Amino acid sequence: MWRYRELMPLLEGEAPLTLGEGWTPLIHTRRLGSKLGLNRLYIKDESLNPTNSFKARGLAAAVTRAAHLRARTLSIPSAGNAANAMAAYAAAAGIPAQVFMPKDVKVPFIRECELYGASVNLVDGLITDAGRIAAERGRPLGWYDVSTLKEPYRIEGKKTMAYEIGEQLDWEFPDWIIYPTGGGTGMVGMWKAFEEMERIGWKATGHRPRMVSVQAEHCAPIVRAFNEGRERSEMWPDARTVADGLRVPKAIGDFLVLRAVRESGGTAVAVSDIDMVASMRELGSEEGISAAPEGGAALQALKVLLREGRVRPTDSVVVFNTGGALKYLDVLA
Repeated sequence: MWRYRELMPLLEGEAPLTLGEGWTPLIHTRRLGSKLGLNRLYIKDESLNPTNSFKARGLAAAVTRAAHLRARTLSIPSAGNAANAMAAYAAAAGIPAQVFMPKDVKVPFIRECELYGASVNLVDGLITDAGRIAAERGRPLGWYDVSTLKEPYRIEGKKTMAYEIGEQLDWEFPDWIIYPTGGGTGMVGMWKAFEEMERIGWKATGHRPRMVSVQAEHCAPIVRAFNEGRERSEMWPDARTVADGLRVPKAIGDFLVLRAVRESGGTAVAVSDIDMVASMRELGSEEGISAAPEGGAALQALKVLLREGRVRPTDSVVVFNTGGALKYLDVLA
C-alpha cells in the first residue's frame, strides 16, 4: 500500500507502520465471468490483507499517524473486522487498544482482538451504539478515536484500492465498481483517489467508473436514500444481516457515499442474506476465492444489474470481496 506513500499522510522523515497490507490480487475471473456472460469480470480480493480484510488499509494509515502524534490509547467501535485490524496495528505500534463491538458479534472477531492484546468491550446494541459508548468512555480519558470518519486517515488508506485497480489494469479503469457498503469509507476513499489521479495526470478526466453501493435488504439505509432521492439516509430500524460489516443502520458519511454514486452515474442495490451466501459459495466453488458474505453481496448485486440490463456484456466490472470466509463459516452451515 505504501508504494503510494507520496500521496499518503506521511511527513518528511516519517516511516509507515506496516504489516504488509495492500497490493491485493485483481483476479480475472474467466470461469465465473463466462458463466455470467462477461469477458472482463475482475474480483479485487481484499481477503489477503493482514487480519483478512480491507480494513487493514485504513487502520495502517490511521495507526501510523496516531503513533507519530504520540497517542496513548486507541479506541474504535466496530462490527468486527475493523476492530481486528486496529488491534493488530496497535500491537505493532505498542499502543494500548480499546475495541467496542456489539455483544452478538461472531466469536472469531472477539478472539482475534484478544490475540493482539486489545481490551474488548461488548455492547448491547449495534455499531452505532458501540460508537456512542466508546466516545462517552474515551473522551474524558483522552483516547484517540479512530472510528469511521472521526479522523481523516482511514480514508487515505482505503483510497489506495483505486490506485491499485488503475495500476493493475494498466490505467484503463473499469466501467463499474461494485462495492459492499457499511460505513462507506472505501467508497469515499476511492472517489477521492479518482479526483487525485485526474489532477496529477494518471487518469483521464471525464470518465470514472460507475460506483455501485451494495447493502443487505434488512439494513439498506443508503439504498433507500438513493431510491428516494435524498442526500442523507435515515436510521434503519431493526437492522439485521449475516454480513456483520453491512449491519450499519446509519453511516456517518452516507452523504459522501450517495454523492459518489450519483456523480458517477452508478446505483445502489440491496440483496438478501440467502442470495449473498449463495454467491459467497459461488466465488469459492468457481474461482477458489475465500469470500465473506459482503463479497457475496457484491457478486449478487452484479447479477441483479445484469438481469436489469444496466451492466452490458461488453462492460468491464470490478467486484470487491472485502474480507475472507474464515470468520463467517457459521453462515455456510
